Amino acid sequence: METVAPESTPSGGPLVVVTGMTGAGRSTAAKELEDLGFFVVDNLPPTLLRDVVRLVDERSGAQQPIAVVVDVRSGSFFDTLQANLAQGATGRKATLIFLEASDEVLVRRQEAARRPHPLQGGGRLLDGLQRERGVLAPLRAEADLVIDTTSLNVHQLTKRIAQAFGTPDTTRLKVRVVSFGFKYGIPVDADYVADMRFLPNPHWVPELRPLTGQDADVAAYVKERPAAEPFLEQFVPLLETVAEGYLAEGKRFMTVAVGCTGGKHRSVAMTEEIAARLRERGHEVRAIHRDLGRE
Repeated sequence: METVAPESTPSGGPLVVVTGMTGAGRSTAAKELEDLGFFVVDNLPPTLLRDVVRLVDERSGAQQPIAVVVDVRSGSFFDTLQANLAQGATGRKATLIFLEASDEVLVRRQEAARRPHPLQGGGRLLDGLQRERGVLAPLRAEADLVIDTTSLNVHQLTKRIAQAFGTPDTTRLKVRVVSFGFKYGIPVDADYVADMRFLPNPHWVPELRPLTGQDADVAAYVKERPAAEPFLEQFVPLLETVAEGYLAEGKRFMTVAVGCTGGKHRSVAMTEEIAARLRERGHEVRAIHRDLGRE
């Protein structure tokens, strides 16, 4: 009696292949997958799919999520995508996403971008779209997830991708709380800036001057000032409100800059306290002291 070997079960992390119509949101989907922790490759010839997986496995480990964007720019290589996915030779479970939209919307988006369609040739933009639909029809029929972006904006598409491929760790807000000294300039990437110069300066307390806001004595001095706790009780809930709005809009990174004169005492102590309170509320927070030790 002939023995049939069981099919091997993919053991690697997820492999997501993004394809679909030009102008339907492939770049937006790719950017969101990158924010979710995927290693993303754009405009990949399908014949290189297994090579990319192998290289990522070697560099980052087999559990590193991978996303590749494949479209008609791949030319003659495009026909091999189905074969590469069907072979299952990558050791990963592949998910095929197909993005589409109505011709009217796609034409409007392409005209707004002032870019010709890759299959347009010397004809109309609509001619290129119709050729593309014909080329992609077999892939659309086999797609695991079809998303019609006709009535979706960027934030709504981002949310759809996050719902499909995000995890509790990758979809929660990531916050950077950065202490700084105003005399060195405000961080250019700050979403919110808080000025701690309304609090008494430990610099003028001789025994505290050589210390920093990371030292317990300085931290206690700063947080025990009468205005410190009322500020924290109002500022941290404000950041919570903003965080909820950011997540609703598909934004998962927030930088809060906390400044004092030199970035050594007040801003450092309050940065640590703000970061601790945000962590207690379930956010992924990193405290950074940009100017500490600069004086």
